[in-house]
Amino acid sequence: MKPLRNDCFALPPGVNWTPVKEALERLRSRLHPVVETEHAVPLSRVNGRILANDVYAPRAHPPSNNSAVDGYALAGPVTDVPCTLPLVDGRSAAGEPFKGQVPEGHAIRILTGAVIPSGTDTVVLEEDCEVRDGQLYLNGTLKAGANARKAGEDIQAQDRILIAGTRLTPTQISVLASVGVESVDVYQKLRVGVLSTGDEVKPVGATVTDWQIYDANRPMLSALVSQLGYELVDLGHALDRADEVKSALETGAQKCDLILTSGGVSAGDEDHVSKTLKAHGDISNWRIAIKPGRPLALAMFQGTPVVGLPGNPVAAWVCALRFGAPAMALLAGGEWFEPQAYVMPANFSKNKKPGRSEMLRARVRDGQVDVFGSEGSGRVTGLAWSEGLVELDESAQQIEPGTPVRFIPYGSFGL
Repeated sequence: MKPLRNDCFALPPGVNWTPVKEALERLRSRLHPVVETEHAVPLSRVNGRILANDVYAPRAHPPSNNSAVDGYALAGPVTDVPCTLPLVDGRSAAGEPFKGQVPEGHAIRILTGAVIPSGTDTVVLEEDCEVRDGQLYLNGTLKAGANARKAGEDIQAQDRILIAGTRLTPTQISVLASVGVESVDVYQKLRVGVLSTGDEVKPVGATVTDWQIYDANRPMLSALVSQLGYELVDLGHALDRADEVKSALETGAQKCDLILTSGGVSAGDEDHVSKTLKAHGDISNWRIAIKPGRPLALAMFQGTPVVGLPGNPVAAWVCALRFGAPAMALLAGGEWFEPQAYVMPANFSKNKKPGRSEMLRARVRDGQVDVFGSEGSGRVTGLAWSEGLVELDESAQQIEPGTPVRFIPYGSFGL
């Protein structure tokens, strides 16, 4: 794959605050897949992987005309009723088709999924007829082809059934298997490194003082990467030391296709992530008109893209979903996506000021959208409480109970 340019994230002169929609489109335009192709991977190992090439059906589905019900096969239509048809000796079952020809004016026993015998094209449901003394009695009309599935009505041989960039799920694997596809070409898993920074941040289990906090971001972002189906590379935690940050980024550049960092991306004295990226890479601080979030550092370090997320857990979560998830999908060979939103009535009040898009932690109850009681980006309890986000655009808005709002469930981001 062709690597990303070192200056791919550079902003044009004079850009200050960037609206969310514009920032997403700009990010999308500067990325492309960075992973190689893995050939002929068996279906048993492709769940969650991304197709590298289009897939064409080697055979039709269904491969032959077959019955949709248990009943009796005959030549349709049936219009002159009541009528009686003699039954042919034998039957057609799913695993044992009838090999002969059904004479004109005769019928034969057939079971669901069985091949429709030669000389017939229609099936009468067994509940809609009566059999006595080897004769089939019909009292109702029947159109030709009733209760019969035509060969190839679902998939024709050589149809394109899946396109490159599709993330394979159990249902798509079923489609592949139904036409006899044994293996497919998929992209190698995107390797995503997760790095936490900060003197005040300590891993869970460590001894902490009153001025130190446990690291919530690295476990959260690591779980996000894994749940999205990528290969997690744990880059650990770096103190606010230029040499530690540089060493961690160098490890990430060697092992990863993308690095996610949290904290240290502003312009403060101890923001060594941004300083290191500026000194040894190519960094652009995107000031995005979003709350929570705002600063988003996008950089290239030794040929590897770096997404520098805010340090506050809620802001890190929102930016990782809104910007990181579609970016990772594209880098991994998939499609850039705009998460599906649902317009639903609000069950809250809010006077929103103009200027920034806002992402509120939210969940749906009884057909209405509730939002978490506090908008503070340090309130991690709101993450566990929420099931998605309410997205309010940059305009001024007065939200009252019943006002339509856009709710984006976390499942729309691939979770």
